[in-house]
Amino acid sequence: MARKKQIGRRVEGWKTKSWYTVHVPESFGSTDIGETISNDPDNVVGRVMNTTLGEVTHDYSKSHIKMRFRITNVAGDSAHTEFVGHEVTRDHLRALVKRKTSRIDAIFPVTTKDGRKLRLTITCLTISRANLSQVHAIRKTITDMATTRAKETDMSGLVQEIVSGELAKEIFRSIKTIYPVRRVEIIKSKVETPALA
Repeated sequence: MARKKQIGRRVEGWKTKSWYTVHVPESFGSTDIGETISNDPDNVVGRVMNTTLGEVTHDYSKSHIKMRFRITNVAGDSAHTEFVGHEVTRDHLRALVKRKTSRIDAIFPVTTKDGRKLRLTITCLTISRANLSQVHAIRKTITDMATTRAKETDMSGLVQEIVSGELAKEIFRSIKTIYPVRRVEIIKSKVETPALA
């Protein structure tokens, strides 16, 4: 009898909860990326949802790019989000690295024109092994270019350039004048300053 009451209470608890459809920001097309459940919409705010760029854009060649969005507000049964970071899968990165070449990583913070702070991890893969002075020059170019570009654009614009690969292409064009490179990729970003409420 006690077990039946317990099950009954559990079912009643589920009945009081509502489902909220989660949407990515307008800059990503407001795509629906799933649902979350809660008995109070205030409890939904702050939840982080994980998906892939392939799911967001319906371009499944981009499924190796993991995306993270934080719910910022709820309107009716819709939950709206902001971008909080991305990361390239380890399998994809491992496939890019070749023997007898250099992998040069630069990890550094940037600040956008609208005062948002992100931490970026950008990797450069060379055609052959670079020496120490070349490694330093490449890392400095990566850092300087990304920092400058962040200062020139707002958060939304910078995120679009990061996930589309446009910023990586610009950096690639500059680095190849220093040393032959095969690829530049922004493998991770993390937003350190949340949007103002």
